[in-house]
Amino acid sequence: MTAPNRKPDYETLLRQAGLRITRPRQVILQILTETDDHPDAAQIFQRAVKQDAQISLATVYRTMKALEENGAIQRHAFGDGPARFEHAGDAHHDHLIDVDTGDVIEFASDRIEALQDEIAERLGYEIVHHRLELYGRKKR
Repeated sequence: MTAPNRKPDYETLLRQAGLRITRPRQVILQILTETDDHPDAAQIFQRAVKQDAQISLATVYRTMKALEENGAIQRHAFGDGPARFEHAGDAHHDHLIDVDTGDVIEFASDRIEALQDEIAERLGYEIVHHRLELYGRKKR
């Protein structure tokens, strides 16, 4: 699944955060626009320096922080690894993290959603937000 083009929204949010749209930031935004995985800052940096060797890791961190603060991306801390990022606003989904490879697999389940609602209702609650992360290993 390829991510829809979000670069214009990213640029607007960065400008609103007081950041200039420099060549390094354009490269970072292009990477984010084209990605459909959950990269961490180091992975974004590695991809960016292939296109522009002048990009600094600090620029990646500042850019990601501004995008997160403005709701354009979501940061995930899967286990004890580095924070990883994904597009905000995508349809609700949950994650299965492969503990051997670090791969993040997105999935959605109406049955899980219904069960969560049922449990919350039984306990006298209304769910306002949730995040489900499963950690597993491929069966051999």
